[in-house]
Amino acid sequence: MFLGVTTNQELLDRVAAQTVPAQFLRTVGESGDLVALRWKDGQADWREMTFNDLADQVARVAGGFRALGIGPGDRIVLMMVNRPEFHVIDLAATMVGATPVSIYNSSSVDQVQYLTGHSRAKLAMAGNSDQLRRFLEVRDQLPDLVHVGVIDDGDHLAEGGDVMGYASLLGNDPLDLGEAAKVAQPEDLATVIYTSGTTGPPKGVMITHQNVAWTVASLTDALEDELNIGELAGKRIVSYLPMAHIAERMISHYEAMFLGFEVSTCPDPTLIAAYAAEVRPNIIFGVPRVWEKIYAGVNAALAADPEKAEKFAEGLAAAAPLAEKMTWGTATSEEIELYEFLDAVAFSTVRELVGLDQVQAAVTGAAPIPREILAWFRTIGLPLSEIYGMSESSGPMTWAPAKVKPGLVGPVIPGAELRLAEDGEVLTRGGHVFAGYLDDPDQSAEVLDADGWLRSGDIGELDDDGYLRIVDRKKELIVTAGGKNLSPANLEAALKMIPLIGQACAIGDSRPFVSALVVLDPDAAAVWATAKGVPYSDLEELAIHPDVVNEVQSGLVEAMASFNNAEKVKKVKILGTEWPADSELLTPTAKLKRRGVHERFRQEIEELYSR
Repeated sequence: MFLGVTTNQELLDRVAAQTVPAQFLRTVGESGDLVALRWKDGQADWREMTFNDLADQVARVAGGFRALGIGPGDRIVLMMVNRPEFHVIDLAATMVGATPVSIYNSSSVDQVQYLTGHSRAKLAMAGNSDQLRRFLEVRDQLPDLVHVGVIDDGDHLAEGGDVMGYASLLGNDPLDLGEAAKVAQPEDLATVIYTSGTTGPPKGVMITHQNVAWTVASLTDALEDELNIGELAGKRIVSYLPMAHIAERMISHYEAMFLGFEVSTCPDPTLIAAYAAEVRPNIIFGVPRVWEKIYAGVNAALAADPEKAEKFAEGLAAAAPLAEKMTWGTATSEEIELYEFLDAVAFSTVRELVGLDQVQAAVTGAAPIPREILAWFRTIGLPLSEIYGMSESSGPMTWAPAKVKPGLVGPVIPGAELRLAEDGEVLTRGGHVFAGYLDDPDQSAEVLDADGWLRSGDIGELDDDGYLRIVDRKKELIVTAGGKNLSPANLEAALKMIPLIGQACAIGDSRPFVSALVVLDPDAAAVWATAKGVPYSDLEELAIHPDVVNEVQSGLVEAMASFNNAEKVKKVKILGTEWPADSELLTPTAKLKRRGVHERFRQEIEELYSR
């Protein structure tokens, strides 16, 4: 077992009286004139509100909630893109003692019915008319749902029925937030996060105010202990991942409201590159696919100029050991000077081009990232680190913001405990561990033992420094027909290092050998095809072109070089259409839904084993 320097009890004592509304008011008192939220009005113009402005809107919306009879114990479902109103509604809910529950924008009508019904929500707030429609279609099947509201077009829609417009909430007399904030208690629910439901109906993860406060304190300690990034208030971040996901909720809502971050809301995750170029974030979180696409894009651009690509590769090779030494404080002044020269002539330009030149803390998580890509970013001067956790741990379990070991996900976060069960399953205990699944004591008992240990479902290994390596999901390990246990995640990470490949899914359970579905990276493939003079009309055609097949097969040999014969991927099927996030193939944070992939590509998989 590895125990952080700060103890769980020390953190519990520090945050004993903290709640989301109380800490938000503390931030308003200390940083009221700082910008809290920014958003685009139309295509180009930025608008913003300070923490004082935000507090005023929260007070008015909270007044509207109280007028509707919403109070302690009630729940409010939110379905909307990343926008400033989300933060107002979430905070206003906590001011009247209610629990905000965010659900994914892609939720189908059936999913809306299930999630709204399961949470017994009294109010549903939609972002636009399409999201509103999904609530209205099943409203008569939701006896607990008393009120429905919408932000866009709210006034128009409200005229024709009992749908409430957001403007009507803002029109209420403001509550006294100082008094209102007292209603929330540390043990009350701050939110319910629904799991993705890839292995059955979604489960409602109950996160308390104490969970939130403890986790923010732990993450803050980790940042301040390892990274010298100065005052946290005013740090710029971009909120672009679904707010129904614990990582985005923790970083761009809870940490922002506790610490005073400046949040620029991005309504579409595909726009993150454009938003980063304008915002120039200081802190950024991205799922691995975000970093993989930046990596592929930079390398594809370099490949168009072989001479420049060769010089950049030489610079990387020279800088990599220097960056590693600088990470651990063992670099000489001469080595630091050489790295700074390489950075000035090559790497700083790349960071500026992708809008990450002012990043002081970069984090990846929610799924494994290839260690080579993590190391590449650190070599070019982006302080990228990998965090590990789950919704049930309020987000994080392990993290090293600065002292990073690529391929490992860091030591346990401050205040928490971490150990491995006899079968290697990762277990954690501390103030970040959730209060159980909503209305599901049996499922809660499966992951929480009597001593407070949370079972992660992941198999891990600990090195001598207490750094954790995740082997794979306990239930996702491949067992071949020959009885060999394999980690698909490790194979997929290696496959994604083939320059043309952006996504991969290893196949092999009960099969005679391991195969894989691989998907062309659209940016890298287009640049490669142009450079090689390979004609194609679309990526599906390119995927079956003999030159592409040969290129991928050559890359496969190199990618599998470190695996033994039983582990190696022997055959691949190349696909041209990128798998979209938030679909039957991937979760909203681009984690593989293996069952969905296997079902969609059943024929292609069978063909791999029939020839």
